Amino acid sequence: MTEKLHKFADLYRKSGPWCVAYVDAGAGGVEGMEAAEARPGNVRNAAAAQGAPPADLAVLETAVDPARGVPGPVSRFVLVRDGNVELNELLPGPLVTPKQIHVGPVPDLLPLFKHRPEEFPYIVADVSREGGEIRLEYVGRPGVSVEDVAGSTEDIHKLSAGTWGQDKMQRRTEEVWRRNADEVAAQIDRIVDASGVRLIVLAGDVRARGLVQDQLAEAHKPLVSMLDSHTRTAGPHQDSFEDRVRELIALRWAAEQEQIMDRLALQQGQANPESAAGIGAVVHALQQAQVDVLILNDKALADRTLLALGAEPWVATAEEQALGAEVLGKVPASAALLRAASLTDASLLLVPNGVLPGGGDVAALLRWQTGPNAPGGNASLP
Repeated sequence: MTEKLHKFADLYRKSGPWCVAYVDAGAGGVEGMEAAEARPGNVRNAAAAQGAPPADLAVLETAVDPARGVPGPVSRFVLVRDGNVELNELLPGPLVTPKQIHVGPVPDLLPLFKHRPEEFPYIVADVSREGGEIRLEYVGRPGVSVEDVAGSTEDIHKLSAGTWGQDKMQRRTEEVWRRNADEVAAQIDRIVDASGVRLIVLAGDVRARGLVQDQLAEAHKPLVSMLDSHTRTAGPHQDSFEDRVRELIALRWAAEQEQIMDRLALQQGQANPESAAGIGAVVHALQQAQVDVLILNDKALADRTLLALGAEPWVATAEEQALGAEVLGKVPASAALLRAASLTDASLLLVPNGVLPGGGDVAALLRWQTGPNAPGGNASLP
């Protein structure tokens, strides 16, 4: 499950200090209400003990107020800087890591990524011979964007064959179907290009589904999965349909992760691989903006730190690698790597223990080879 990190680059470019809070957001029942009411003050005190500016403390305390009226369990991730809330997200479900309250020179978004591995965008299109309803949804984000495509209904009903006139009408009808399918497909193509959709589920009329798939851009056809159902069917049938969509998403996620790990394995042992393994080699690749996918086992990096820099190359293992950039401070290695990956337009794959070769802590797939053939002659670190 890869997360596109570039959308956070503007946050990462802003100067600190940053206050980060990842806490339970529930308002509590009868027994938990007292703890919920005490939470904002406890978060403020914890941030104050780490030297947070007074203006940030007041804003942070208000931002972590219990989420009253929101069904639990629910969690919250908050970033505060310079007296402003830069990010405040309610996340369905309980905390997936221990709560975190941290003040530092750069924002640590790891708790957010672990709670919400990614906002997987997908389309569910219920199509008919007259048009279709296109729903753009994101895993991990509430809300749905719905667009209706209303095609032509002229001569839409196919006549029974038998005469030359009826055959002519049939051809006209099928041409209307094709034009309607083309309109639906064109709208799907536009949404995919704008939103980075990674799965297209086509439901509805079987003939219309086939026509829409045929009219999609060639690059988008591999994203299509067909479901023999309708999205607007209520009751148990709708629940079953949604379960099948979730299954398709899980299968696509698993296939993407397997593809990434297969690419990494294929590079092992190559003379000039398009991969890097180990913190030194990965930091070097990030400094060259060479990383395509950062593969991170954050638990294995829990005790490691790196230097966060105020400008390119954004991260370093030692001050002599800063290349004149301001050293913002020593920060957790995972936070520094995520920040550098975002600022160089890389993607993220979080993996558990035992997934990386040799029990490693971090690896990367690269945009070009390491070694003497790489652009600029940059050699990989030993």
